[in-house]
Amino acid sequence: MSIRENYEELETKYLSKLATLSKDTKGRVTHEEKCNIRTDFQRDRDRIIHSKAFRRLKHKTQVFIAPEGDHYRTRLTHTLEVSQIARTISRAIGLNEDLTEAIALGHDLGHTPFGHTGESVLDKITSNGFRHNEQSLRVVDYLESGTGLNLTYEVRDGIYCHSGELIPSTNEGKVVKLADKIAYINHDIDDAIRAGIISISDLPKECIKVLGEKHSERINNMIKSVIDYALHYGEIKLTGEIGEATWELRKYMFNNVYIGSEAKKEDEKASNCLLKLFSYYLKTPEIMPNEYFNRIEKWGKERVVCDYIAGMTDRFALTEFMNYFIPSPWKKSY
Repeated sequence: MSIRENYEELETKYLSKLATLSKDTKGRVTHEEKCNIRTDFQRDRDRIIHSKAFRRLKHKTQVFIAPEGDHYRTRLTHTLEVSQIARTISRAIGLNEDLTEAIALGHDLGHTPFGHTGESVLDKITSNGFRHNEQSLRVVDYLESGTGLNLTYEVRDGIYCHSGELIPSTNEGKVVKLADKIAYINHDIDDAIRAGIISISDLPKECIKVLGEKHSERINNMIKSVIDYALHYGEIKLTGEIGEATWELRKYMFNNVYIGSEAKKEDEKASNCLLKLFSYYLKTPEIMPNEYFNRIEKWGKERVVCDYIAGMTDRFALTEFMNYFIPSPWKKSY
């Protein structure tokens, strides 16, 4: 028996009936021989961690565009917090942690530079619209390394369904979907307070009374509520008093931080940057790297330009904007 097969036996023996077993995966789009050491979900996690798209997350906006402080979240730190929260929940209720972690680490690979501002820009100017969950799936299916990562159905489903009204087909995917919200609600409060946009006293008092004043208290209460409900009812939900307070707090954040706050004052500049770049690449696609330019015949110019811009970090987009639209000083030789 191989190490992988031994691990799959352990999953069968110790994981909950709510869990997705590695040996029961629906498989990959392109067949591959099994690894002797790692399960399929472990291989998917490793492929995501070693991808270029994952590394670029460290320089992509979470909420604050180009923050000066070292302690503001980026898309990468958000991803790691989601993974930690999701694994805590999955472990407590006996789900497959490897599947949970793979989904969590891959869920935001398709996010644009400048966060949801960038997503909104691409959604408005592209023919078929743009949603970051769809782009995340496109990254792992096609774009990464030129051929995609050939992930399992369950990981791909969790990545695609983490956003909006979509419902993941696995309980691990449902855990990540909730963990994503638990993470960003709480760490965005932390960052907004640090930035002086809101104070702890501004938060809805009834919500804080239920959830707790401290960052750690709120996260712990939300996580515990999900775990307790799953153990009692066999479903992945954040409901009851804790759930109501959580969704009310989320609504407060949308009204007071995500929309129309000091945190968004750079949005117009970021939007203009991406609009100009999009138009410029459409007119001169040959200036894009060959790995993108060579895809135009297959995917079409607009789709390829969208892929290229969506994959940029904030600072690379700004650098490209400066290179093409900001005059450079003349160099005079003597």
